[in-house]
Amino acid sequence: MYTVLLLLGVFLWIDAHWVKLLVPSLRDGMDERFGKGPARGIIAGAVVLSVILMVIGYRGSDVTPVYTPFAGAGHLNNLLMIAAVICLGMGSSKGRMRSWLRHPMLTGVAIWATAHLLVNGDIASLILFGGLGLWAVASMVLINKREGAWVRPAAGPIAGDVKLLVISAVVFTVIVTIHVLLGYNPFLGNYA
Repeated sequence: MYTVLLLLGVFLWIDAHWVKLLVPSLRDGMDERFGKGPARGIIAGAVVLSVILMVIGYRGSDVTPVYTPFAGAGHLNNLLMIAAVICLGMGSSKGRMRSWLRHPMLTGVAIWATAHLLVNGDIASLILFGGLGLWAVASMVLINKREGAWVRPAAGPIAGDVKLLVISAVVFTVIVTIHVLLGYNPFLGNYA
């Protein structure tokens, strides 16, 4: 049952994020019928529900191993997670780094998913991290196809990058703390 909730959560996440990208007429129809604010609220509600379903489904799923993570994967996971957090923040930053990537937030999700698949080889992890990682990569491809060539934004001041890195360090620390409190210490495990 929990695996079904996890699958529903992943599919609802993808549907909520892709409705405007793949079926713009449906999204436009929602705007016309309910108004832009309420339509956004419906989509946001679907995203929140998808996260709730994914959390309940993932936490409740049996650990059914598919593969064994390689020795030392924990170190690589933590390094990739630092990069993922920076990329996720880069989308809202105003520094030079913002001009490095076309899709920093989606890149961050793809890195996050890859990092977690390095240290989790069970079915629930494949569904959650594999599903969201594939969604992020497919989203980048679809957006690139729809929008065409990327116009690189002007690089901002270095102070914006310093702010991004400080905030990313704080966010990474909060993420680690939450993982430890939930019993998933990212500094224990397959490090040998």
